[in-house]
Amino acid sequence: MMKNYVLSALALGAALLSFLYDAPASIAATASSETVDLTSAEMLEEWVLTNNSSGNNLAEAAKEKSLTFKDSLFYNYYSQSLGLQLEYTEDKELLETVSDWIGTPYRSGGSSQRGTDCSGFVTSIYKKVYGITLSRSSRSMFQDVDRVAKTEMETGDLVFFRRGPGQPIYHVGIYLKDGKFIHSATHGGVMINSLYSPYYKRNFYAAGRVI
Repeated sequence: MMKNYVLSALALGAALLSFLYDAPASIAATASSETVDLTSAEMLEEWVLTNNSSGNNLAEAAKEKSLTFKDSLFYNYYSQSLGLQLEYTEDKELLETVSDWIGTPYRSGGSSQRGTDCSGFVTSIYKKVYGITLSRSSRSMFQDVDRVAKTEMETGDLVFFRRGPGQPIYHVGIYLKDGKFIHSATHGGVMINSLYSPYYKRNFYAAGRVI
């Protein structure tokens, strides 16, 4: 009887010591976790602004324009994923929407993400982003724009192509930045190309801004 009492007392004592030992550690861990939660967002923001792969000029642009942390992350992401030097003022819905279309296969007469031709792609983007209904062919679409100089193109302007002087317009795309445009190519579907690549430089005809 006495033996059982002693064993019970020892077990109770051991449990009490275990509780006293574990409780402070648990409390400290919780406090540490809360501290990390409170500061992690600030630390991440500082890291993004000082270590983004697009360079310090992007960090400075974000600060100057007083962007939210969410906005700076958005522009950093699309700057890298689209390979563009963004100024943090571009239309966010345009960047996000065209990005979703990359890789869509080419399909003559198509205008959906199951398959699209060049004018079908452009009309779909303009309808979704700007609520504007453009003409369905690249040739007639040229009548919907005001021509702008190649040196004055802005994100969202349209770029038109033809195969030589006097030839009809046969292709259209949407200008992005840095001499790059997005379009639905016969071979490859929706992709980003440079206006300065030999083929597109040779066939570039004009740029236009939707009226």
